[in-house]
Amino acid sequence: MAASHGSRPGEAERVQKVLAQLGLASRREAESWIRAGRLTVNGKPAELGMRVIPQDQIKLDGRLIRRQLGSKTATPVFVCHRSPGEPLLPVRGADAAGAGAAMSSLASRLPRRAGRRFISVSPLPLVDGGLELLTADGAAAARLQRAMRGQETEFSLRVRGELSAEQEQSIRGGMLDRGSAIRIVLLETAGGEASNRWYRLIAAGCSGNDIRQLFERSAVTLVRMLRTRIGSLSLPRTLPRSHFRPLTDEELASLLGNPGSAR
Repeated sequence: MAASHGSRPGEAERVQKVLAQLGLASRREAESWIRAGRLTVNGKPAELGMRVIPQDQIKLDGRLIRRQLGSKTATPVFVCHRSPGEPLLPVRGADAAGAGAAMSSLASRLPRRAGRRFISVSPLPLVDGGLELLTADGAAAARLQRAMRGQETEFSLRVRGELSAEQEQSIRGGMLDRGSAIRIVLLETAGGEASNRWYRLIAAGCSGNDIRQLFERSAVTLVRMLRTRIGSLSLPRTLPRSHFRPLTDEELASLLGNPGSAR
């Protein structure tokens, strides 16, 4: 059901999708607002499945939601270089008393015009760092998450001591606690001495939590993990820690459409 007549084909979008792209809510949250009668379109209560065009006036609790009329620019996806221990998203609730609460989150420093509610794509554990992706577009976040399941991810890992032959074999097996295995493409030494050694690891379709679990199952103490590449996207050498920049259209298209190796 369209809210306005005379719209061009492909111009009208579901109101839930519009709110998600603006970073105001997830689609599920927007649906709950509709059911509660909090959303109106052109002065009339919004309905589930309603389609709107840029000229339609959407209000939440009587307040106008501002959109850029006629804009074809999608909500940006940001590539971030997160420092280990730096919160990616604002810390809330019981977690606010933790060690990271005193630090401002990386998302809190993103441009306000890019959205209000940012979503992380396959976030790393707080203690780790490196390449992270953030966007206020729920649909883009979901597409990226699906695309990442088939892509290679590269990590730089610091472990305590040198891996034994048995530990290397266990890690290359990729077996996780849930009974499934991830595909390990490469595991090689990358320097270090004394008590800490660095290793380079490339795995397919895994999260940072998977990698930590894999090393713990192999009785290895993983001191630090830095993600350096996702698919074709490498952490830019010119991007300092705690900084970010928007992905280019080419980078985003490559992430979504080319799940192969970038090596």
